[in-house]
Amino acid sequence: MATATTRTGLHVFTTILDKTYQTGRKVTDDFKSNVQIVFDKFLPQWNYTAKPELQVIG
Repeated sequence: MATATTRTGLHVFTTILDKTYQTGRKVTDDFKSNVQIVFDKFLPQWNYTAKPELQVIG
């Protein structure tokens, strides 16, 4: 996958995560209220972006 390219020059970047993550964890209500989930138009059940609310300090 990391060596894949397209005719238009797109290069693929991959990262392998070898860490074991705990399943069944729930997010807090505070997290849910401060993060906007934006679902992609193509395969929205798999492709989404979590956009945290930026906090200005100072």
